[in-house]
Amino acid sequence: MPTTDEQPSTQLTAGQLATGNVYGARSPAFRPYWWEAISDAESACEESIPRRCDVAIIGSGFTGLSAALTLLRNGRQAVVFERGPAGFGASTRNGGQIGSGNQKFRVKKLIALRGRKKAEAMLREGTRMLDHIAALITEEKIDCHFRRCGRFRAAVRPEHYEAMAQDMRDLKDIAGVESSMVPRADQHSELGTDCFFGGSLLPNDASLHPALYHAGLMQRIKSSGGKVLDHTPVQNIIPVGSEFRVVTNRGVTIGKDVIIATNGYTDGLVPELGRRIVPVGSALIATAELPEALFNKLLPRNRVYGNTNRVFYYFRGAPDERRIIWGGRIGRLAPQKSAAAFRHLARDMLHVFPDLGNVAITHAWDGQIGYTYDEVPHIGCTTSGIHYALGYCGTGVSRATYFGTKIALKVLDKPDGRTSFDDLAFPAFPAQPVAKLAVPFFETWYRIRDAANF
Repeated sequence: MPTTDEQPSTQLTAGQLATGNVYGARSPAFRPYWWEAISDAESACEESIPRRCDVAIIGSGFTGLSAALTLLRNGRQAVVFERGPAGFGASTRNGGQIGSGNQKFRVKKLIALRGRKKAEAMLREGTRMLDHIAALITEEKIDCHFRRCGRFRAAVRPEHYEAMAQDMRDLKDIAGVESSMVPRADQHSELGTDCFFGGSLLPNDASLHPALYHAGLMQRIKSSGGKVLDHTPVQNIIPVGSEFRVVTNRGVTIGKDVIIATNGYTDGLVPELGRRIVPVGSALIATAELPEALFNKLLPRNRVYGNTNRVFYYFRGAPDERRIIWGGRIGRLAPQKSAAAFRHLARDMLHVFPDLGNVAITHAWDGQIGYTYDEVPHIGCTTSGIHYALGYCGTGVSRATYFGTKIALKVLDKPDGRTSFDDLAFPAFPAQPVAKLAVPFFETWYRIRDAANF
C-alpha cells in the first residue's frame, strides 16, 4: 500500500473500476459531478426562523422549490425547511434526464391497472409535465442547459424491440405522443455500439443540468422574498386548531399549511407517509472528457439514453463537456464511498462502449429514489390536513416540478391544482421496514432474470 507520502498518481480508469484492479490508482471524487458548477452545495443557512408563515414546506428539492415559487408568485409567504444542505438529495444528484412521466408502465399494462379513461388522463398529463418544466425554465430565465435532445431507449433483446414498437403505437393512439423506431441496422445513427437490437426514439424528451436548475429555482425564491432554511431539520409537526406548529432544531414556526416534499428522503416525521415510501439507492459515475471524435462516435446525437432491462441503466453526455454520465442502481453490498460500490456501473458502461476502458472515472455518487407500492407518484392531503407530493419512482425531474406546482395550487384552493392523480388510493407497503431491507434482494433477482431472459 502507498504511504502517506506516496499518493496514487493516476486517476482510476473505467477498466480498472470494472475489474476491481484499483491498486495504485486515485479514487474518483465521491460527490456529484454537477456540484462542480455551483459554489454553495454544502453551505449553511444563517437566516432566522420566522414566528409565522403561510406555508411551511419540508424538503428543498424540485418539489419543494417549485411549490414555494408558485406560492410566492401568488402572494403567499413560503418557508422551505431542509435537514441538510439545500438540494442535497436527489434534485442535485440525478442524471438530468427529463421525460414525460410515462416510463414506468407499458400502455396496455396501465390500461389494465387503471382502465382506459384513467390511463389516458394520466398519460396525457405526463406529456404536460414535460411541457410545464420547459415553460417554467423559459419564463423564469433559468440557465441550466435545458435542451429538447430526445430520448433513445435501446432494446436489450430482439423481442423487446417488437414490444416497444407496439407500446409506441399505443402511446400515440391514446395520448398523441410522437415517437419513432430505429431498427438495429440504423442503430449506429444513435449509438456507437452493436450490443443492442435497435430501439425507440421519443424526440421531445429533454435534458438539463440538475444542480444549475436547482440553483436557479433557489435564486428566484430568494429574490421573491421566500426563505430556504437548510441545516434545519423538522422534528415534529403538531396540529394546533386550523394551523400547524412546526418544531425544528433551531426554533418553532406556526404555519397555516404544511407541504411534505421529501420523496426518497421521507422518514417517520409523518408516519402516514413514511409507511408509503421506500427509498431505493441510485448511483452514477462520470468519465473524464473524451476526445471529440470518440464522443461523437459513441453519442452521435447526444441524446439521453436508457435500455429495456428490469434493472436498467441510463446515460447521457454532460452539458458543454464531452463526458459521459452513467447511472443505475447502487451496489448495496459494498461500502459506501468506495470504488466497489460503483463497479457494476463501469461494467455495464464497458459492455456498451468497450472503447472507454482507458478513460478515467472522475466522479462517483449516489442518492435515494422514492418508490411507492403501486409505482405511481401521489399528491394529496393526509388525515391530519398535511399536504404532500412525492413518490416519483425514478422519473422525478419533470414530475417533481409539476407536482410541486400543483400541490401549491391545491393549498391556494385553485381549480388549476386538479390532477388525474388526485383520486388514486395511496397504498402502504406491507411491513415497510422489511420492504426497505428487501430492496437489494429484489434487485439481485431482477438482474438474474435480465441475464437469463425470463
